[in-house]
Amino acid sequence: MKKFLIYLIGFILICFIIPAIFTKRTESTSSNVEKDKQQITGQNEENKDDKVDKNNAENGYTYKKYGTITLLHKKTGEIQQVNLDEYLCNVVSAEMPASFESSALEAQSIVARTYTIFKILNKKHDNADICDDSTCCQAWISKEDRLARWEESSRESNWQKICNAVNNTKGKIVTYENQPINAFFHSNSGGTTEIPLNVWGGSGYPYLQSVQTAGEEGYSQYQSEVELSHNDILEKIKSKYNDINIDFSNEENIKILEYTESGRVKTVRFGNHDISGVETRSIFSLKSTNFEISRSEGKIKFSVKGYGHGVGMSQTGADAMAKQGSSSEDIIKHFYTGVEINDVNSL
Repeated sequence: MKKFLIYLIGFILICFIIPAIFTKRTESTSSNVEKDKQQITGQNEENKDDKVDKNNAENGYTYKKYGTITLLHKKTGEIQQVNLDEYLCNVVSAEMPASFESSALEAQSIVARTYTIFKILNKKHDNADICDDSTCCQAWISKEDRLARWEESSRESNWQKICNAVNNTKGKIVTYENQPINAFFHSNSGGTTEIPLNVWGGSGYPYLQSVQTAGEEGYSQYQSEVELSHNDILEKIKSKYNDINIDFSNEENIKILEYTESGRVKTVRFGNHDISGVETRSIFSLKSTNFEISRSEGKIKFSVKGYGHGVGMSQTGADAMAKQGSSSEDIIKHFYTGVEINDVNSL
């Protein structure tokens, strides 16, 4: 009987109790291993995050959106995915001379970035954010073509100067009531900028007001002349008004009738037609609507001030301000009324 009990106890120990002890010990070990594994994984994730943060710090500004845009090349129809700031280097190099002051180039970079974001938010092209046609969106030139047009000795320094202006302003845009503005700009205002109502009609924008600009007269874009024969005048107007009839012996037949508040021509009389200053500029290929008309030896002369539509920032005006020590922010707040410079990531 004793032997039987001893065998029975031994059997229970071998089959049930000892395996249970080892199983518990294994589970405990597995649990600890899993905890260690989780800790290691967590540390790896933290290290990964640290690396990302470090990379972001090393790379500078990080765009939450708009960092990549779709660009339509109008001549070829090609659509290209491009980095925003790389695209802006091409834009600024096409729009403003590299010889301009750094703060003027920085102002142009902020304005061009703002114009791009405005175009994205107010889409004009079905298949792209913006195009490279200056008559539709804003000018763009490839790096290769841009470099080829500069003197060889200054190519790399010019390109670097422009890209520095873009990179120094990463993420900065011009806003009005926390929204990107329609950031129009032009070459030379002739001393005073124009309001959009007098160029394109409509109600305009409150931040695009007429402002005075000093120092522009020293630039080649400030003055120009177009002189045409009586026959040239008639032929050019006939392309729009086939029934045109002008008595050139009568001074009242060619006469400026009205000016805008900024001193630009609003309406001109050409014989039996009164034509807007904007259309007159287009017909005779004048550089702006800020012109006077004079007569000399059977010819009509247009003496023009400024270059461009005159709305928004004057590029030569920006450079003139920069030469006097103005920052990019000073320049922008001079040409755009009631605006702020904000981070595009805050949109």
